[in-house]
Amino acid sequence: MFAIVRTGGKQYRVAAGDKIAVEKLAGEAGDKITLGDVLLAGEGADLADAAKVVVSAEIIAQAKSEKVVVFKKRRRHNYRRKNGHRQQMTLLRILAVGDEKKKAAPKKAAAKTDEAPAADAGAAA
Repeated sequence: MFAIVRTGGKQYRVAAGDKIAVEKLAGEAGDKITLGDVLLAGEGADLADAAKVVVSAEIIAQAKSEKVVVFKKRRRHNYRRKNGHRQQMTLLRILAVGDEKKKAAPKKAAAKTDEAPAADAGAAA
């Protein structure tokens, strides 16, 4: 399954196992995050409801991208300026692209276990 996610003002096509470099996100290496802004999702030619799809990722590292040289010059005015810039970025490994429904199922099982002791207490009284 693949998904198109938006983060840092850019869009990325991701699938489970992909590694991407995005604009800096909060977190340490090894932290697990959820990319919530899913624009499109599907498998092959079939499209899924993007509102129900969750993309989970793991932060591999916080790094800097390659240097960009900024050079300004005005001819015949003896004006030259040279600056460099390295943008902060986060390296992500996509763990899973899936539905929210799978995460909701364990919550229902937990609710049933809470109800069982209450029924036993009523039968004992």
